[in-house]
Amino acid sequence: MSKGIPAPIGVFDSGIGGLSVLRALRAALPQHDIIYLADSGFAPYGERSEAFVVARSQAVTSWLVAHGIAALVVACNTATAAAIAVLRATYPALPIVGVEPALRPAVGV
Repeated sequence: MSKGIPAPIGVFDSGIGGLSVLRALRAALPQHDIIYLADSGFAPYGERSEAFVVARSQAVTSWLVAHGIAALVVACNTATAAAIAVLRATYPALPIVGVEPALRPAVGV
């Protein structure tokens, strides 16, 4: 990335539901470019096995990382629940945020 221009933020969802997350990011971080990937060819993730969701999440994240993202937002509840721990272990230097409801961390599960 050129000096003074922040690297893009990567966002993915299994379809277009993450567009609300994209809008919120654009409003909060207008200086950042955002690469949004709607994996609609494999949607919905909720009907897929956990292993499939983890594999797709890894493939999508790998593609986004190859395109120079500075952070990742997993804008899919299913992918967050199934794959975020694997993604964080695979990319420890990459800030990764999921959108799964905050109930799980709140209860310490």
